[in-house]
Amino acid sequence: METPAVTVDHCTRAYGDFVAVNDVSLEIRQGEFFTLLGSSGSGKTTTLRMIAGFERPDAGRILIGGHDVTWQPAHRRNVHTVFQDYALFPHMTVFNNVAFSLRVKRHSRDDLRKSVMEAIEMVQLAGFEKRKPTQLSGGQQQRVALARALVDHPSVLLLDEPLSALDAKIRGEVREELKTLQRNTGITFIYVTHDQEEALTLSDRMAIMRHGKVLQVGPPLQVYEQPADLFVAEFIGKANFVPGVLKSVEGKKAIVQANGSTVGASVLSPIEIGSNVVVMIRPENMRITAAESAAGTIKQSSYLGHGTEYLIDHGSDVFRALQLRRRGEVPLPEGAKVECHWNWEEAIVFRK
Repeated sequence: METPAVTVDHCTRAYGDFVAVNDVSLEIRQGEFFTLLGSSGSGKTTTLRMIAGFERPDAGRILIGGHDVTWQPAHRRNVHTVFQDYALFPHMTVFNNVAFSLRVKRHSRDDLRKSVMEAIEMVQLAGFEKRKPTQLSGGQQQRVALARALVDHPSVLLLDEPLSALDAKIRGEVREELKTLQRNTGITFIYVTHDQEEALTLSDRMAIMRHGKVLQVGPPLQVYEQPADLFVAEFIGKANFVPGVLKSVEGKKAIVQANGSTVGASVLSPIEIGSNVVVMIRPENMRITAAESAAGTIKQSSYLGHGTEYLIDHGSDVFRALQLRRRGEVPLPEGAKVECHWNWEEAIVFRK
């Protein structure tokens, strides 16, 4: 079995009475793009800082490549960090920013130039070597920070919200480049973000954190389609939630009494009959059918290009439905009467 690139072994970190990371354990595989996803205060950045060596755990161990580095200082770990604010030297050129760590390690002039130019080309900044950071766009500055972190081929690259300062269009472009860069280099990337879309599109696997604990670890598809609990279901993506009472379970199919009618959903873990529950249906799994006698009314119709998102007033519930666009189809207008339904296999029941 291959040794994990990074192991976080039952780590806890507190600041006075505030426990930022609470008994967290993770195994991050060699060469994977792993994301720590959570809102502010979830513990994701503190976990990253413990891996980097900027913080020491109060309990537990950090291993890199199977070696215990818990008490090693940051500069002795073969790990580099890309920060949210880039941390570039404003008085240095692009070349000298990227070359900085190699000069500290006293690389020969020829090796240094070769490595720096390879790193600059890798991030598509060839021709920008003599510019200062102030002469670059935000996206270009971020690429310089990446080149500087990758120039001496660390075993692990840590990225702390690296795209948050960029505008939406540039953020999308750099995000695609990041994934390509990780695939081409084979370096293990550990990425911290609060942005669900970033986590879903970039990650091989992701960990959802809340209040210093890890709630779920898995590939994006698994986390999105099989959330571990109601919090993860609410946190990842958009969804409809229907409260009710669990009436019966047969195999994986649950029947829930909700708002005077019964609805079906799949059950992922044991729940006692009679429990208060919530049925989750993703908007793309919600089916709508136009009918004059239907109980639902479209309150809002939003054309998105690839499809149309509807907000539907359905008695005591408001449902969100997403219909992918088919050529020649005309979106339903606001005020149209529709019926909402779903396949039970595509809905999940959670304990409330």
